Amino acid sequence: MLLTDKNAVIFGAGGSIGGAVARAFAREGAKVFLAGRTEAKLQAVAGDIAATGGRAETSQVDALDEQSVNDCVAAIVKDAGRVDVSFNAIGLDEVQGTPLIEMSYDDFARPITIATRTQFLTAKAVAPHMIEAGSGVIMMITASPSRIPFPLVGGFGVTCAALEGFSRTLAAELGPSGVRVICLRSAGSVESIEEVLDKHATGTGMTRDAFIAGLTDMTLLKRLPSLDDVGNVAALMASDLAAAMTGAIPNVTCGQVVD
Repeated sequence: MLLTDKNAVIFGAGGSIGGAVARAFAREGAKVFLAGRTEAKLQAVAGDIAATGGRAETSQVDALDEQSVNDCVAAIVKDAGRVDVSFNAIGLDEVQGTPLIEMSYDDFARPITIATRTQFLTAKAVAPHMIEAGSGVIMMITASPSRIPFPLVGGFGVTCAALEGFSRTLAAELGPSGVRVICLRSAGSVESIEEVLDKHATGTGMTRDAFIAGLTDMTLLKRLPSLDDVGNVAALMASDLAAAMTGAIPNVTCGQVVD
């Protein structure tokens, strides 16, 4: 298994992407620490992991609160001895489906503020422990609007571009200490964008099925990535098989973005 004896914390583990990554990490042998605001959602993911023989613990954490994040990481280190992998996939509360010129500044800026704050705080919390150990992987996730000009995504495209820039700078600073930084870029699994599909379809004058078909047709593989795809690539990137990769943005878009 790819992550045997690794300890991984997943912030936003109760969400669709965080849950998929947590399940993949556990399947590959990691002990996963599920962090999030809603205990019931965390317990559901933990139950899935336990049912397949995996190891998971849950902790209610506000990933926008520095003390809450620091306490969570300190507890993991005390319990497990170290933290090898950190993956942050918390929700961004973005507004989509509304033209930029009809949107308030607060709605535009909210996902940018949330994303940069939480990724900064969680990276800052785990990095010193990883530096002391001489190894570790800090991971985050963005999407195609970081590179492709999609309409009606509000501040989400700017958010994704900001996180990709942050990941490269962080990688440059932490690399000499043996800590890797990876930012996955997905094309939006249908399961993870359910809430905004209808808004985009309506805004572009299309049916829901036609809108999904349009997104699919933009990919080279003529399919969108599944949550399992995202989890599988995350597990590979977190593993020692990817030990030479940092400052990287693995492309999980099925060819929607080509670079």
